[in-house]
Amino acid sequence: MILGAFGAGFGLGFGLILAIGAQNAFVLRQGLRREHVLAVCLACALSDAVLIAAGVAGMGWIAEALPWLRPVMTWGGAAFLAVYGGLSFRRALGPPEALEAARSGSAGLGRTLLTCLALTWLNPHVYLDTLILLGSVATEFGAARPVFGLGAMTASFVFFFALGYGARLLAPVFARPAAWRGLDGLVGVVMWAIAARLALG
Repeated sequence: MILGAFGAGFGLGFGLILAIGAQNAFVLRQGLRREHVLAVCLACALSDAVLIAAGVAGMGWIAEALPWLRPVMTWGGAAFLAVYGGLSFRRALGPPEALEAARSGSAGLGRTLLTCLALTWLNPHVYLDTLILLGSVATEFGAARPVFGLGAMTASFVFFFALGYGARLLAPVFARPAAWRGLDGLVGVVMWAIAARLALG
């Protein structure tokens, strides 16, 4: 039962974060630049761990008890993603950037972490995935709920660190400026698509 609960939590948690999204695209970019990778991966994984723990503990009722919270998060997240997507498009259309040039213009740790946390906590879907979905599935495991939650948390740590540190394997590809243009353009599309989906409900 314990191994089954852990495996179910790991599988569901991994599946929920596997699709490329705003947070994943940011982690990928930081990994390619080799810039604050440990801090970014930890921030994402620990944020997920906090939300998963809250969901498994049955805190999903907060979203139901505060009906104003979801629209505030939705519009705030949409606005932030729209701005971030615009900046990505500006980088894609601006002066060509190769990998070495990308490293030289590094942002500070504080600014990087603020962006990372905003991409995480201003996304309403993260609350639906962790507080509501994972929380509701966890109830099926009874006393093994904490083990289910631990499995989901482990999946988050594995995914983000694999993405952040595995990105360097693509470094030879991103030594070409055209590859950075493509990545920034893809990030912009992802950000605007998510922002539109949030805004249009």
